[in-house]
Amino acid sequence: MNTPGSAVRHNLRQLTTIRYIVLGAFAMALIGLAAGFPGQPMPIALLGLLALFVALNLWTRHRTRLARPISEIEFFGHLLIDIGGLSLLLYFTGGATNPLVSYFLVPVSIAAATLTRGPSWAVTGIAFLCYSLLLIWYRPVPALLPAAEHAHVNLHVLGMWANFAVSAGLISYFLLNMAAELRRQQQDLARRREEQLRDEQLLSVATLAAGAAHELGTPLNTMKLLVDGAREDCQGLSNSELHTLSRQLDRCRDTLRKLVHAGDLRHSKPAAHEVRSYLRALVASWQVTRPDADPRLDLAPGGPTLVAEFHPTLAPAIQNLLDNAADASAEVHIDARWDHDRLELDIRDFGPGFRRPRGDPTPQLGRSSKPEGLGLGLFLSHATIERCGGTVTLTPAPGGGTLTRILLPLTEAVHETQISGDR
Repeated sequence: MNTPGSAVRHNLRQLTTIRYIVLGAFAMALIGLAAGFPGQPMPIALLGLLALFVALNLWTRHRTRLARPISEIEFFGHLLIDIGGLSLLLYFTGGATNPLVSYFLVPVSIAAATLTRGPSWAVTGIAFLCYSLLLIWYRPVPALLPAAEHAHVNLHVLGMWANFAVSAGLISYFLLNMAAELRRQQQDLARRREEQLRDEQLLSVATLAAGAAHELGTPLNTMKLLVDGAREDCQGLSNSELHTLSRQLDRCRDTLRKLVHAGDLRHSKPAAHEVRSYLRALVASWQVTRPDADPRLDLAPGGPTLVAEFHPTLAPAIQNLLDNAADASAEVHIDARWDHDRLELDIRDFGPGFRRPRGDPTPQLGRSSKPEGLGLGLFLSHATIERCGGTVTLTPAPGGGTLTRILLPLTEAVHETQISGDR
């Protein structure tokens, strides 16, 4: 799997190969000048620079083999070294009159394709500055001078300079946009892979749930009959205990019915509900199944009166999050705020708090803060709400406990004036 660090290492390795090519081109050019102009002295500093860059490149190649990570800043520094070294080499070989001055475009292109926007434009600006200085300060090479040199800068050289400025700007602009688009596509691809994996997990859970519902149906019905018979005989357990056991069995059977019809529910269409009525009914139906809980529902008084569309799978998903809160503490605070575009629902418990491993932004199967839990409920609630365009975040609440925040987009079905009979 490619990581940002491995990509930078690969880019630096490619840069060393490019350096060898450029150093070879300079060496061949110097050999050609020495052969064509035997009387032309060869600067010792130039030969020393070539030797220094060969040594630097050997060290850089060795650096790419080390286990220590290579950062983008380090790669940025290597590009600046290349620009500085090229400027020194060109200073001794004709400056801007040297045809190899166009090589400045190479580090500019590499920076635009591999670095972020800030460092890339820095490389472009420094390369342009070095090119501009080479128009004024350089050691002339007679073979590169025009036949009739004027006192002012040659128009051909100025044209090369202007061409470099335009080319460098265009390359940086277009390659930066292309690189940004490529990174965005890679992020989208990674997100789709995560969604596909989650969908596969959901399908597996749904298949197992349907099978478990059918397998558990018969033993639950048998237990229900035995409890009803024991209530008539009033033997063993007290009548209140049998009544509680009967209610729990009824709850199990209701849950299994929901599992059996989960597939039909998933394919059903959103239904229109008045927001306040929907939230009150949701909490009321949940409290029937959790008589031990003590919920406090606060609806924002300033919220608009509107009818919005709610998918049928949303209620079980939110109630499952309420179950998690009630498992942590009997006291549960539910605060709801909304406008015409979004519903914000906060569920606050006063338990020990929710712990999640660092760097793990979403719930996963097999991970739960409960010793006996599998993380299934939170995983399914998160997936359901996300499919409806919403988000779920769990954060430590001030003073202890967990704050579960649900953000849902609202699609208004009927305007306020049309719902007077829905209250």
